[in-house]
Parts: sequence; C-alpha cells; structure tokens
Amino acid sequence: MSEMQMGAIETRFAEIIWQNEPLPSAELARLAEKELQWKKTTSYTVLKRLCDKGIFQNVKGTVTSLISREEFFSMQSEKFVDETFSGSLPAFLAAFTARKSLTPEEVKELRKMVAEYEEDE
Repeated sequence: MSEMQMGAIETRFAEIIWQNEPLPSAELARLAEKELQWKKTTSYTVLKRLCDKGIFQNVKGTVTSLISREEFFSMQSEKFVDETFSGSLPAFLAAFTARKSLTPEEVKELRKMVAEYEEDE
C-alpha cells in the first residue's frame, strides 16, 4: 500500500466520493466532470491512484471508501505533528497560537477534550 496522502485536487475528488458513497464509478465520473471539469479518463486515473493508496476501492463498478474522511484527516494531522513537531501536541499548539488567538469557545472545547481523555485513562 502506498503512503496515504493526497494533493489538493485529489482531496477535492475524494470529498465527492465521501459525500456520495457508495456510488457507481460512472456516476463519480459525471460528478467529477460537473464539479472539477474533468474528463472521464482523468476521473478513472485519479480513482485508480487513490485505490492503489488504500483510501478507496472500486469493486464491480461501485466506489466506496476503505477509510472514512475523519480517519484520513486524523492520520494526516498526526503525521504532520509527528514530522513537524516531533510528535509534541503542546509544541504544535504553541506554534499555532503564536499567530492566531484561540476563541473562548475553542479553549472550552480543548478543555473538554482533555477532560474526556483524562477520564478514559
């Protein structure tokens, strides 16, 4: 299985799949033509690439995901923190908040997440 990552245009295509799955590959090609102005061959090429990466599957002409949108972006976020901040979430948050202030609602949500995590320990 190839590394699970997508470029910006692949991500837009993936969003079409996640929002409409399960869907026939021909319908996916029509949606990609409408939303991305792609030819059918482009859709099938990108679909095959994403299937080869283990993100989606095309079985008997029906396209479904092998991992959910949430799982995919969770994996990408974890990889980013690992590679950029040596896996340190506090270092990531310090860098993030150095340029952007958190809203009171965001602080409340973060506290809630930490409390729920501590309860599970």
